[in-house]
Amino acid sequence: MVSHKEFEAAGKEPGLQVWRIENLDLKPVPKALHGSFYTGDAYLLLLTTAAPSHNIHMWLGDECSQDESGAAAIFATQLDDFLGGGPVQFREVQNCESTTFLGYFKSGIKYQKGGVASGFKHVVTNDMDVKRLLHVKGRRVIRATEVDLTWSSFNKGDCFIIDLGKDIYQWCGSECNRFERLKASEVAIDIRDNERNGRAKLQMVEEGEEPAKLTEVLGPKTAIAPSTPDDDKVDTGNKKKGVLYMISDASGSMKVTSVAPSSPFKQAMLSPEECYILDNGVDRNIFVWKGDFALTEEFDLQIQVLPAGGETTLFKQFFSDWRDKDETTGPRKAYTIGRIAKVEQVPFDASSLHSNKAMAAQHGMVDDGKGKVQIWRVENGDNVPVDPSSYGQFFGGDCYLILYSYRQGSREQHIIYTWWVKQEVHSRKSEITPDELAVRVTQGQEPPHLMSLFQGKPMIIHSGGTSRKGGQSKAGGTRLFHIRQSSCRATRAVEVEPTASNLNTNDVFVLKSPKALYVWRGVGASDEEMTAAKHVVGFLGGTVTQVSEGKEPADFWSALGGKKDYQTSKSLQNTVQQPRLFGCSNKTGRLIVEEVPGDFTQSDLATDDVMILDTWDQLFLWVGKDANAEERNGAPKIAKDYVDSDPSGRKGLPITTIKQGAEPPTFTGWFQAWDPKMWDTDPLERIRARF
Repeated sequence: MVSHKEFEAAGKEPGLQVWRIENLDLKPVPKALHGSFYTGDAYLLLLTTAAPSHNIHMWLGDECSQDESGAAAIFATQLDDFLGGGPVQFREVQNCESTTFLGYFKSGIKYQKGGVASGFKHVVTNDMDVKRLLHVKGRRVIRATEVDLTWSSFNKGDCFIIDLGKDIYQWCGSECNRFERLKASEVAIDIRDNERNGRAKLQMVEEGEEPAKLTEVLGPKTAIAPSTPDDDKVDTGNKKKGVLYMISDASGSMKVTSVAPSSPFKQAMLSPEECYILDNGVDRNIFVWKGDFALTEEFDLQIQVLPAGGETTLFKQFFSDWRDKDETTGPRKAYTIGRIAKVEQVPFDASSLHSNKAMAAQHGMVDDGKGKVQIWRVENGDNVPVDPSSYGQFFGGDCYLILYSYRQGSREQHIIYTWWVKQEVHSRKSEITPDELAVRVTQGQEPPHLMSLFQGKPMIIHSGGTSRKGGQSKAGGTRLFHIRQSSCRATRAVEVEPTASNLNTNDVFVLKSPKALYVWRGVGASDEEMTAAKHVVGFLGGTVTQVSEGKEPADFWSALGGKKDYQTSKSLQNTVQQPRLFGCSNKTGRLIVEEVPGDFTQSDLATDDVMILDTWDQLFLWVGKDANAEERNGAPKIAKDYVDSDPSGRKGLPITTIKQGAEPPTFTGWFQAWDPKMWDTDPLERIRARF
């Protein structure tokens, strides 16, 4: 088996690793620059999950050489062999990347001119002499492409980022829409915080209000070109356009034969002795399925390679009777992508991390969290120390800086976590040195290692106030804390509005009223969530009464304002398929459907669009308050066609139409700690406050 020195640490810990092909060799790309690609280069990416399972991506820029693309293909094959042949392989081409790939970069991807042959290197520096213009396109899939630094590159319908090193300007065309402005702002913030280590100044500029600094760089302003629609989009509603082929050399020579001219297919069509090609041309997807006993000579493609047992959701949807290994009919658990039939979760035990490497990898832990912890609150641009007695409790009115120091061998290492609530202003004044690992954390997305710093206690998040002395807002007479365990078995307790509609059958809740203190356990809740509830009870104080779902006393419902419907589906624990979120928009001139890549959040719901949430056993149409008439009228038909044409046979699935601000618990239950007040504030104003 061919090995490479870069493979020695590959796939050992969960996360994303990126290499660029330089002089036909692999060179790692700094983590702060992940998502930034030179158009003249080829890259190799490895995504490792906590299971563990692996995705290997080969990315090719428009201007990369044949030698570089060939080297990337060779390294992808070698890495696949090194990891036991189990990874799913993807071949990515600039501007045509898979949704899986795009989901790794929630702040979008950036295409930069040049490449290694031009002397351009991936180095995090404090160079303030940068001069470049980025053209930002997309609403769900964000791409920022470097273009010529001239007024002729601009148009009225898009956003552009003029990056001048210490000053970064976001220019908004007069015809660009609000959600595109929002997403472009995320790109600009990402450049400031990662490429400039937080040292650059951001400014938002409207067309016609350009400051003198821009005319100094771009020259006298010329006429701005009109907006242009995106004509190269492909609707993703029709999934029937699948064709299945078999690749075999059973006759003595390699032959490709048609198995089925159109989906849906039957799983029995796949023989473990052969390889197959599933051509989904309408979505520009080609899947290659390798049987367990197929000869390697029958397989020589680098498109999207799926080993038996590692099939993706998109692949399995073309088969009407798909069953995973050891699976019975009825509710199914969500299987991790990779050659793993069933992953047995290892219970978290911080004291065993060093001796149990499998657990350490599964939970993404650098150590047991027993190093030195220091926490500051960001206040008026300064870092104010937080009282250690309150470590682990976070207030929605604050931004926090957490410094963790630990020993790795003979060296002291540091991790800096920055935490803030989505709606709050984040004014980061700290500077990160190259030897420190900076982790930007948003409420609800805390990594397990951060939560381990509080030594078994849950991370408790209060809905308002600050941790400064006397700064806590007066707590309401009734308080409700939502306790949920993550897939990594870490727990957090988030204060939510005290109403029965916020309950969830899969979780634990702590209810404090003027008369009583309850711990409510849903039918699908875990023992670890019950243990976390004890810590919440401890700081609330009072004599606790444990309540099981279905056996609640009348006073319990009275404290919540009366009994109401809440999320009672167990499909959050036994998911048939991963939920998927789509946006329906005609902002490009015609009605199209785009999937939100990666893990979606409440902030991915575009208020000027209609969104489709597919939870497998039902479909939701979410109508944003600013969606136009064509989107409102056309989205229901798209949703129906989407379900009726699904090869897996979901025709007739219930479709629920709901409006922004009136979301039922069956919808909000798919979003942890849903914030009903998020719509009270303009999302664009919230992100502008971070400039």
